[in-house]
Amino acid sequence: MEDPNNPSKETLEKWSKDPNNWIWGMFYFNPKDKRFFPPKKKEWMGWTVNFANRKSVLFFIGMLLFFLFVTFTILRKN
Repeated sequence: MEDPNNPSKETLEKWSKDPNNWIWGMFYFNPKDKRFFPPKKKEWMGWTVNFANRKSVLFFIGMLLFFLFVTFTILRKN
């Protein structure tokens, strides 16, 4: 039996290619996958957020708020 905290490379690839783990074909949602940023469907395109992982979503929101704060600060000084 495979360790759920350390899945094999084949399992990770199977999860990535499974259309049931993609909402509208662009949002990755897999509660079994514990990675923060799994690769996109086409790995050369980079990474995406696993929206089933709470820590991943919180990190994503934190990054978004940080960039909004920086943008707001820059625009406010002009």
